[in-house]
Amino acid sequence: MVHFKNRYLVMEVFIDASRGDADPVILTQFNITKAIRDSIQLNFGECGLAASLGSLQVKYVNPLTKLCVIRVSRQDHQKVWAAITMVMSIGKIPVSFNLLDVSGTIRACSKAALECEEAKYEQYKLAAGDRITPEIIEAMRSCFDKLRGLDS
Repeated sequence: MVHFKNRYLVMEVFIDASRGDADPVILTQFNITKAIRDSIQLNFGECGLAASLGSLQVKYVNPLTKLCVIRVSRQDHQKVWAAITMVMSIGKIPVSFNLLDVSGTIRACSKAALECEEAKYEQYKLAAGDRITPEIIEAMRSCFDKLRGLDS
């Protein structure tokens, strides 16, 4: 039996908030996957897209802290990583990606992502102060639970 080997990328998305003329983009698995696929096709062509499409999957997205976990095959992870760095926009909003961690297992990846999420949430709580609603707190708890459940 051949074991399928993956790489997991923990990425941080920076959205250019200075653009006031357009609605802010809400990060979803669909938006991020589409942006990555478009970038792969633009930069590596149809063959590059076909080779990496079978293993490319956005496993986790937090629209509040703008963190995502992407799974890709070990063979294609450098190509996908390069394509992600060349993503210029999601929708019509300029974005850029920052790689925080690369891992070979989902357990190590979720641990690194959870540490980053907790730190970013603490910063968010300090910046928001008393404007944090119970809905936001519940949404973050849900995201933490989903991230902990990735390695199950």
